[in-house]
Amino acid sequence: MLADLGGLPVAVPVLAVAVGYAAWRGHRARAVAVALAMVAVPVLVMPLKLWTDRAGPLTVDSGYYPSGHTATAMVTYCGAALLLSPLTGRGTGRAWPMPVAVVLSAATGIGLVLRGYHWPLDVLGSWLLCGMLLALLVAALRWIDNRGAAGTGADDR
Repeated sequence: MLADLGGLPVAVPVLAVAVGYAAWRGHRARAVAVALAMVAVPVLVMPLKLWTDRAGPLTVDSGYYPSGHTATAMVTYCGAALLLSPLTGRGTGRAWPMPVAVVLSAATGIGLVLRGYHWPLDVLGSWLLCGMLLALLVAALRWIDNRGAAGTGADDR
């Protein structure tokens, strides 16, 4: 069950709702940045899978490093949290999306290892790879926010 959180049938609708909501609320540039980060996941993960040609724990098939489901979960849930945090209101209520995203991302990776789909290093590799991707996303979102604040005061309407 936890491993399924990183599958496209679960992750894509979650991210689509968050991107749609952010765009509807007038944060179109932020929504596009998060969507592009999600597009970057297979662009980064697939060449590494082909290059490493690593077998999974319960199969002789290869292409298990890094974990695509872990990468998808991390960028989906953390990207959604980055979109929702500014929209959840003021004060302490604003802080809940990212801890929830981290728990969902960790649960996905742990579930993949416990079910025997991936070695722990497959999951760790995805966390590190997507951590760098998310750091770039945060920098892009800050740039977008600063551009909007310096310009008209609106995000990108």
